[in-house]
Amino acid sequence: MTTALEQLRDLRAQGLLEKAYDRVPVLLAQEDAAGAAVATAGRLLAGVDPGAVLEHHPGTPVVTVAVTGQSTVGHVVDPLRGELARHGLLLHAVLGEHGTYLRDLTDRGSELWRAAPELTLCLLDAETVFSQVPPVWRVEDVERAGREVLDRCAALAAGAPGTLVLNTVPLPRTYSHQLVDHRSRALLGAVWREFNARLLRLTGSATRLVVIDLEPLAGEGGPVTDPCLARHAKVQLGAGLLAAYAREIGHLARAVRGRVRKCLVLDLDNTLWDGVLGDDGPDGIAAAGTLRGEAFGAFQKCVKQLASQGVLLAVSSKNDEGPVLEALNTHPDLVLRETDFVAVNANWEPKEGNLADIARALDLGTDALVLADDSPAERAGVRLGAPEVAVVALDEEPALHITRLLADGWFDTLALTDEDRARGGAYRRQRERRALHAGSGTHEEFLRALEVTVELAPPRRHEFARVSQLTLRTRQFNLTGGGHSESDLAALAADPQRLLLAARSADRFGDNGLVGAVLGTFAEGVLHLDNMWLSCRVLARGVEQACLAVLLARARALGLSAVTAAYVPTVRNHRTREVYPSCGFTRADHADGADGSGGADRSGGAGGTNWSAGSVDRKLVFHHDLTRLPDVPAHVRITETPGGGRADGPR
Repeated sequence: MTTALEQLRDLRAQGLLEKAYDRVPVLLAQEDAAGAAVATAGRLLAGVDPGAVLEHHPGTPVVTVAVTGQSTVGHVVDPLRGELARHGLLLHAVLGEHGTYLRDLTDRGSELWRAAPELTLCLLDAETVFSQVPPVWRVEDVERAGREVLDRCAALAAGAPGTLVLNTVPLPRTYSHQLVDHRSRALLGAVWREFNARLLRLTGSATRLVVIDLEPLAGEGGPVTDPCLARHAKVQLGAGLLAAYAREIGHLARAVRGRVRKCLVLDLDNTLWDGVLGDDGPDGIAAAGTLRGEAFGAFQKCVKQLASQGVLLAVSSKNDEGPVLEALNTHPDLVLRETDFVAVNANWEPKEGNLADIARALDLGTDALVLADDSPAERAGVRLGAPEVAVVALDEEPALHITRLLADGWFDTLALTDEDRARGGAYRRQRERRALHAGSGTHEEFLRALEVTVELAPPRRHEFARVSQLTLRTRQFNLTGGGHSESDLAALAADPQRLLLAARSADRFGDNGLVGAVLGTFAEGVLHLDNMWLSCRVLARGVEQACLAVLLARARALGLSAVTAAYVPTVRNHRTREVYPSCGFTRADHADGADGSGGADRSGGAGGTNWSAGSVDRKLVFHHDLTRLPDVPAHVRITETPGGGRADGPR
C-alpha cells in the first residue's frame, strides 16, 4: 500500500496536484502522515499554483499568513503549508526579512501590511531578549531587556495587521549555564518564567492577540534549537518544535475561519472502556481498577472536560442498544453517563450512516463531527463514506487515547463564551422540543405551544466574542457567506454609519441565548442589510421573520425611505433564499455585480477576504419600500426592540 507522501509525489510528477487538491486532506489524514511527514508534504506542495487550485476547486479557503521574527523564520513555511493542507486550506505566505519584525509590523507600507493577512506570526526566540543585553550580563540585565520586549509586544498587539500570533520563549541551556552559580541560574529561571507569564497575560487585554505556549510543545517536539543552524543560519527554533508550532497554527487558522468542530462521536468497546460489551458482558468491561482500565477512566475524564466547554458528545457503537444504555447508566467504573450524551446510536448499521443520523438529529452538518474509534476498518469506512468527518485514530494502547484525541485541536476556538458552556444542556432541551413537536397536531400548534420570545438590541461589550463566533461558524443561515472577528465587530459597532444588532431568544424550555445577528449600513436615508446570521438551533421558529419585522418597523419610524438587503447563495445557505421575500422584500433591478460586489462572496471574514463561502450563484439584492410592513409572527413575543444608542440610526 502506497503512503500518503508517495501518492503526493506521484500526483506532483503527473502535474495533477492542483486538480487533485481536494484529495490532499484525505491523504494527509492517514495515520502515517504526521509530524515530519506533514512538513515533507508541505515541501511537495510548495510549487502548487493557488490560482489553478481555485480554478479546479473554487470553494477552497485561502488563508493569508504573514511570517516575521527576530531570527530566520522561513523554515516554518513548509510545515505550515502541510498543516493547512491537512485541513483543506490553501496557504498564501508572506515572509518578512531576517530581523525586521518591528518594521514589518509597524510600517503600514510594508509588504506584510499590504498583504492584509488574517494571521501574522511573529516568532520570538531567546535572541529577541538577549540581543538587548550587554556582552557581559547579569540577571537584572535580562530582566530589563525582557520588560522592553514586553512593552514592544503590547504595542504591536494593538496595531499589527490581522490577528497577531506571538509565542512564549524557551530558555536555552547555552544561556542559563553561562551563569556558574546555582542561585543566579535559579533567579534567571524565575525571571524568564515571569517574562513568559506576562507575555501570556497580554491576551487578556488584546482581542486580536494569540500567544502560543511553546513549553508543552518543546517537551514533545524535540530540541528547542539546532546549535549549528542557530549559529550559522540564525535559525533559533528546531525543526521538531517548528513542526509542532505549525500544527498549532493550523488549528488556529481553522478557528479564525470558524471551522470548529462541535460534536465528538465516540465508539465504546476499547475506546471508552476496556473490553467488548457484547462478548464480555457488563462485568467484563472496565474503566477503573486495572492498569488498562485506569487509562480508559482518564480518557473519560478528558472527554468530560471537553464537554464542560461546549463540545457535544455522542455515541456510535456496533452494539445492542439495551445493554449499552444499561452500562452507561449503571456501570460503577464510568465517569460518563447517558445524560452526558446528546445522542446514543448503538446498532449494527454502518457507522457512516449513523454519523449522518447523529448530524441530522443535532441540526449539524457532518463536517461538524469528530469520530474517535479504535477499529481501523470502521475508520476506513467512515473516511470513504463520510470523508468530511474528522477521524481520530485510536489503537490498542489506551494510555495514548488522550494524546491522540487532543493532537489535532478539532475543538479549539478563539474564545469560550457562555453559550459554549451551555451548549450540551441546550441540545438536551432540543430533544424536549422535538417531543413537543411530535405530540402537536400541526407545526403551527407546536409553535404556539413553544412560547417563543425574541429580543433584538445592540450587543453588549462582553457579547462580541459570541457574535463573532456566530458569524464565523454559521453556514446555513448566513445570507452572504461572510464572517467577522471580535475586533472587527467592535469597530463596526462604534461606526455611526453601521448597525449591529444581536438577537436573543428563549422559549418554554429555557433560554437559547444569543442566537442571531444583523449587520447593516446607513446611507442616504436607506438602511442596507449587509448580512444576517441565525443559529441552526432556532431555525423554522419564526425568529428571522420577527427580527425583520422589528427592523422594518423601526426603519420606518426613523423616517428612512427604504431597506435593501443582500443575499449571496452559497453551498450551504440555499434554505434561506426566500427569507427576504417572505417579509415583503422584492427583487431589485441589479445586474450581477452592479453594486460593485462582483456578485461572488468576497466579504471580509475575520478581518480578511473570505474565500471559503463557496458561492454558487450571483448576488441578489432585495428592496423594501416600507409601505406595507409585515407583522411579527403571532406565536412570537418581542421583549425588546432596538432603541437608544446605535439602534436609533446614523448619528
